[in-house]
Amino acid sequence: MSFGDINRVNTNLQALSSQYSLNKINSRLADNQLKLSTGLRINRAEDDAAGFSIASKLSGRIAGLEQASRNVGDAKSMLDVAESGINSIMDIMVEMKSKATQGANGTLGATERGYIKDQIESLGAEIDSIVDSTTFQGTDLLKGTTDVSATFGDNTSGVGEQVANNDPNEGIQLTFQVGEGSGDTYTASMLDMSVDNLFESLNGTDLELTNSDASTFNSFLNEIDDAINRVANNTNQIGIQQNSLSIRQENLSQAVTSNSAARSRIQDADFAKVQSESVKLQIMQQTATSALAQANTSPQAVLGFLG
Repeated sequence: MSFGDINRVNTNLQALSSQYSLNKINSRLADNQLKLSTGLRINRAEDDAAGFSIASKLSGRIAGLEQASRNVGDAKSMLDVAESGINSIMDIMVEMKSKATQGANGTLGATERGYIKDQIESLGAEIDSIVDSTTFQGTDLLKGTTDVSATFGDNTSGVGEQVANNDPNEGIQLTFQVGEGSGDTYTASMLDMSVDNLFESLNGTDLELTNSDASTFNSFLNEIDDAINRVANNTNQIGIQQNSLSIRQENLSQAVTSNSAARSRIQDADFAKVQSESVKLQIMQQTATSALAQANTSPQAVLGFLG
């Protein structure tokens, strides 16, 4: 743009040009100050439309991954509760094995075996009590369920859902949302730990020894061994699932870090670069202001023609 002839005072082209330049510098300086105050290179879509879109998508993915990591933590807490209940049941099973071994000994009389029989049946009732009390946010963890479908956590956590089973021997299935995609789920399974299921070959709805003779206790030892194996297998299964969830949680943590780094490279401001540019713009602002002031006084020279 031409600065024009200073002999013409009606339109001061020098001042208009200086003002235009000063306005551009002030706008760029304001943008830099916004970047320094927010720490972001892209604060709105007009700064970088493509970059803003990509960064927004990454932000959504990061939020999903972070929630999935919390879901995995909740799932591990659920398995910890189940493991605690199973360990208590195992302790009772060991005591039952000791009592049954004692009852199988021929040195005892019918009265003493009757006492042992009552103790074993009482221990069976304790197992069912543990099964009933081992829950996570209202969901049974050690008891086969055929008519319940319950979601863990609040409506936003999506920790897991108990899947109904028609056959308690197949165990309890719980599905967890462990990723930010609809297909990122993990299913954990546990056996039904109720007395009816642990001692499935016995008659009746409760743990009952039909007689209190030595042969009855001797036969019951096989039942105890089978039940202990079931409890041990369940403990092993939970350990495997806990390890799988720990690996998944570590992967989620790494995914959050890598996606956050990608978003940072796109959206975050380079403070050193922005500050250096701000210093340059401040100098240019002072220069443009001085040029505008000089341009505003230049037309006064025409007064010399009137002297």
